[in-house]
Amino acid sequence: MRVLVVDDDPLTLHMVVYRLRQWGHDVISANDGTAAWEFIEASPTPNVAIMDWMMPGISGLELCQRIRARAGVPYLYIILLTGRNHPEDLIAGLDAGADDYLTKPFHLGELDARLRAGKRIVDLQNELISTRETLRIQAMQDPLTQILNHGAILDALLREVDRAHRQRQPVSVILGDLDAFKAVNDTYGHIVGDQILIEVAERMRSCLRSYDSIGRYGGEEFLMVLPNSDAEQALSLAERIRLAVCNMPFHYKNIELSVTLSQGVTTWTEPYPFPLERLIQTADGALYLVKNAGRNGVEYAHFDVGEDEAVVPIGRPNPLLRMP
Repeated sequence: MRVLVVDDDPLTLHMVVYRLRQWGHDVISANDGTAAWEFIEASPTPNVAIMDWMMPGISGLELCQRIRARAGVPYLYIILLTGRNHPEDLIAGLDAGADDYLTKPFHLGELDARLRAGKRIVDLQNELISTRETLRIQAMQDPLTQILNHGAILDALLREVDRAHRQRQPVSVILGDLDAFKAVNDTYGHIVGDQILIEVAERMRSCLRSYDSIGRYGGEEFLMVLPNSDAEQALSLAERIRLAVCNMPFHYKNIELSVTLSQGVTTWTEPYPFPLERLIQTADGALYLVKNAGRNGVEYAHFDVGEDEAVVPIGRPNPLLRMP
């Protein structure tokens, strides 16, 4: 356990630090509140702080208040040391944010017992944080493919469009759908189909940049959000994803089969708000064009919020804007 000891009395500081190290703790020390605050703000944050009440610079009481005012950081268990022994002082220390209280002079065995109690609290807090993070990830993840689920990928799209609006940057969307995938499930069963979906998601994810997002939009539909990506970049990436999916057969036990992928692409560049579903409708319209043209391809549709019709195909202004 990482322990911060703060005391302006050199004898007390040396004694406590020496004993804590004997007990196997990772110890850092400071002789005033200002230096202690610098340690607390640095990384990694201590698990426990043992601090004197009366210190130069920042007092122990003020240090407690500063620590408790921080948000979004691991919990720091505080043991306050002081020569004060009036009930009013105890109440003031606990009100300031201290978890425990030792009156000087104190017995080292008592300090050890209180540290062990503090460790239980810190361990419990870390376990709760870990559980909360696990639940947060589970709430955002598609349980089969481990990519974002429907709600989470829409949240990611909303965040990136908002960022693009503020920074005046483009954001592109790719909506992909595995071709005739029902036939795979009907012929080979859903276990095989699930394994293919898992590998398809992994192949897609491997093509993306670290700050792109991918989610399972529907059964065999995938939505990808590409921040700061224009039409040409998005189409090039969509083609790379298509080849990654269809160029290498999928294997499950003694089964080998190939699947193909159709994708619709669009790019938002206009600096004004709009209904988010219009952007997805535009990509979906481009996807529909691919399906009608024979599947296994990439199509781009221009997004224009000012038109009644969300999908406005742009034809072939350059070779990248339509890929077979």
